[in-house]
Amino acid sequence: MSNNVSWSAKGDWKVQGDWGTTDSTGRKFSPAHWQQRLDELRVANHVPGASLAILVDGKVYEIASGVLHRGTGVEVTTDSVFLCGSIAKTYTATMIMRLVDQGKLDLDAPVVDVLPEFATPDEQATKEITVRQLLSHTGGVTNDFNFDGGRGDNCLAEYVRAAREVALDCKPGTAMSYGGLGYMVLGRVIEVLTGQTWDQAVQDLLATPLGLDHLVTLPEQALKFRTAMSHLGAPGQYPDPAPEWDLMPRSVAPAGRVITSAGDMVRFARMHLDGGRAADGTTVLSTEAVAAMQNWEVDVPDRWSVSADGWGLGWTLYDWNGIRGFGHDGAAIGQYAYLRAIPEAGVAVALLTNGGGARQLYAALFRELLAELAGVQMPDPFGPTDPPVQVAIDPFVGTYRRAGVVITVSKRDDGSAHMLYEFVDEMKDMSPPLSMDLTPVSATVFAASGAGPSFSEDYMPVVFATLTDGTEACYVGMRATPKDAATAN
Repeated sequence: MSNNVSWSAKGDWKVQGDWGTTDSTGRKFSPAHWQQRLDELRVANHVPGASLAILVDGKVYEIASGVLHRGTGVEVTTDSVFLCGSIAKTYTATMIMRLVDQGKLDLDAPVVDVLPEFATPDEQATKEITVRQLLSHTGGVTNDFNFDGGRGDNCLAEYVRAAREVALDCKPGTAMSYGGLGYMVLGRVIEVLTGQTWDQAVQDLLATPLGLDHLVTLPEQALKFRTAMSHLGAPGQYPDPAPEWDLMPRSVAPAGRVITSAGDMVRFARMHLDGGRAADGTTVLSTEAVAAMQNWEVDVPDRWSVSADGWGLGWTLYDWNGIRGFGHDGAAIGQYAYLRAIPEAGVAVALLTNGGGARQLYAALFRELLAELAGVQMPDPFGPTDPPVQVAIDPFVGTYRRAGVVITVSKRDDGSAHMLYEFVDEMKDMSPPLSMDLTPVSATVFAASGAGPSFSEDYMPVVFATLTDGTEACYVGMRATPKDAATAN
């Protein structure tokens, strides 16, 4: 554990020692204690490397642990950068809200009004889907369409063109269904309204005004920094370096790729806690835009996959027994990122990891951190009840389909429930089929075993629901997958 202390040019503590700060309640915040806990929990959960940043009492503290690459042994430092997966959506959403502030965009206007190239196979839905719905995952668009638009600056335009043929998960406004495709569309909206690529807009609209010099979006830019390697492997042991650092094409970046340090991620969140102001007082977002992003737009049927209670405009929203928070999770083929912010406490925490039992590390560390810093009691890990609940799987047996995914729910001869989760079409190389046993948790919620560290601590939630238009659906990873008409009840 490092005990050296230095002061960064950004006015934040970069390396930890035995000093700390005392808050208004008299409690002392000890970076040395959290360095020790990060080290202990990282090792216990076989995570190769991790970076942690904590905003408390107006200061950002940064802590590093482990190695960036198990093959080279290069250590994680506080200025190391990681792939942050879906947390990219909050950066895209923030840029969209900057355009709303500038009067260039109306949240409730149909997307086709600003982006005529946008379309879906459902002509009526195409006319109805709004910017607000794409931001809040209520537009019905799918998530698992990983189209490669190439490496050129036209990659997003190519993605949007290809997405015209991709079926909706559900009708607009009928359900919350996590839809990454919508964020690629929003990325293209940003390009059209700014005249820049999405990558350049990230620099001009966010990185520069916020002073985030460790925020990039392109692989070649990551080479400027100490960069975390992705690691993959079986649970319960240290994973090995992945065959490739990042498998995602450039065209999915607005939904799935920012490359940043934990400290700069927390500084990004601090702007949202400070009413849209950067550390130097520059207004990046209006207070109205900040509030709109944190406004509760929709409840989340699956409240366990990312501990979500609701969704705002880009932000995942949490309600911890009356203490409200916002944040997001991200997964990027072996790298996992977690961001939480609690407005009433002025606290933000970011954890970036490069493989292993990242979800378990996050859960244990954040339970302790958020309890101490904000009085938050995080929910217990998701899993079967004790005593067990007796629920028949019969009403839910059948095949569920959406773009890129087929889910088959079946009943074995002994009455137990089983689920096969398969990636198909453009997503077929994402993962081998997942074969999982289902254990009932409630009348419509089941716990699936064997899902892997990016989904849950021990079990993956599987939620069966009826959408507002009467469609039967299965939620896995917050995606609504409709039941085939031939197998629907």
